[in-house]
Amino acid sequence: MTAIKLGIVSLGLIGGSILKSLSKEKDITIYAVTRNIETIDKAKTYTQFVSDDMQTLKYCDIVFVCAPMNKTLKILDELEHVLPKTTIVSDVCSLKEFVMQKEYSYKFIGTHPMAGTENSGFDASFYNLFEDAKWVITPHKNTEADDIQKIKTLIERTKAKPITMPAKEHDKAVALISHMPMILSQALMNTVIEDKNALTLASSGFRDMTRLAMSNTEMAKDMVELNSTNISEALVSFMENTKLLINSTDYQKEIEKLKNMRSKMYNSNGKNIYNQSSK
Repeated sequence: MTAIKLGIVSLGLIGGSILKSLSKEKDITIYAVTRNIETIDKAKTYTQFVSDDMQTLKYCDIVFVCAPMNKTLKILDELEHVLPKTTIVSDVCSLKEFVMQKEYSYKFIGTHPMAGTENSGFDASFYNLFEDAKWVITPHKNTEADDIQKIKTLIERTKAKPITMPAKEHDKAVALISHMPMILSQALMNTVIEDKNALTLASSGFRDMTRLAMSNTEMAKDMVELNSTNISEALVSFMENTKLLINSTDYQKEIEKLKNMRSKMYNSNGKNIYNQSSK
C-alpha cells in the first residue's frame, strides 16, 4: 500500500483509539491536532506530529475529524481553508445526515464506527476498540469509488468491518439501537432514583440495563437534539411492541423467539456478528 499521511482532529475516545490502532503501521504517518495541552504530551508517545494547530494537517492525504457533533461542522468549515481539494476528509459522528447535507471543497466521506464505551477522553481510548466492530461509511453525493475504497481499506486496518449505508437509513437505525436505548437507560435510572429499597437491591441486571445512563452528556445532548424525530418514532414502536408482549396469548413462546435471535447476534467477545446479507 502507498504510504499515507493521516490526520486526526480531536483525540478523545475515538480519535485516540484511531491513533493508537494505526500508530505502529510503518506506511502510515499520523498528524494529530488537539486543543488539550495535556493530551498533546500523551499523544507524543504515538506520533511526533501532534499540536494544537490545524496547519499541521495541510499535507495529509486523509483526515478523520473526531470531535463532538456540536463542534464538527465548525471544524469541517475550518479545514476548507487548510486542506487541498485532493484530501479525503471523514467525520466519525454518530449521526450522518447533518454532515452530508453540506458541500465541501475537499473530498468528504461520512463514517461512523459502531464502537465505544461509556468513558470519554484520550485516557479512555485503546488500540483495539474497533476490532470486529462495524464501521459505517456514508458516501457523499460527490464521492468517487476510489476514495471510498481508500477509506474502507484504512478502516479495515483498525480491524473494523466497513459497511456502506445511506445517511438517512443510518440515522434511523442508530435511533433504534443506540439513541433510544440510551434514553431508556436514563429513564430507568430516573424511575428508581428515589426508591432506596430498589437502589439497595439493584444487581447485575440493573447495572447492565443502566450502563448507557453513564454516556457522555455532551454526546447524549447532541444525539437527542439532532435525531429527535427518529428517536420519537423508535420509542413509539418500542411501546407498541411492549404492549404486544404483555398482551400476548403465549408470552413464553414470543420471548423464546427473541431469546434465540439475541443468542445468535454476538460472539464470545461481545461483538455483533449479525450479517444482513444472510437474510
